[in-house]
Amino acid sequence: MKRSSYYMDRLIDSIEMVAAVFVGIVAADIFFSVLLRYFFNVSIPDGYDFGRLLLGILIFWGIAATSYRGTHITVDLVWGVVGPRQKRAIDVFATLVLLFVVTVQTWTLFDKVRTTFADHVQTFDLNLPTWPFFAVAWAGDVSAVVLIAVRTYRLIVQPELIESQHYMKPVE
Repeated sequence: MKRSSYYMDRLIDSIEMVAAVFVGIVAADIFFSVLLRYFFNVSIPDGYDFGRLLLGILIFWGIAATSYRGTHITVDLVWGVVGPRQKRAIDVFATLVLLFVVTVQTWTLFDKVRTTFADHVQTFDLNLPTWPFFAVAWAGDVSAVVLIAVRTYRLIVQPELIESQHYMKPVE
């Protein structure tokens, strides 16, 4: 394995690990919020705001985690009946479209981070600034763009790396 491929795989694994950590944080937030509310009739200050903001972070880091591996939900009606060359062309085209869409989404999310910072938007109870949450979500979106670009490059130049890594058995 080439050294650059090794480092790229480490980057991919690190981004997926960050996404997994945010899944755990959101699950813990929900668990403790429900536990405190049900047994002690107490709520976490800004619990709703934290839950909402953490869920946004989770969504964008989840996009990053699923974008490289191609483990998101797909509909492969045409792809399933064409030959290997056409499958590769469809994969490259679809990944380029995804790269464009997520890049535009990343640009607009950066604008949201900027305006939230400039407007001094804060949480309700603790008056904490919300822009850091948006910035972490934006970092997840940037990671998605990087991983989709890597996937596009590998689909064009090194398709065996994509095809051999993760074979997903279709549900029948």
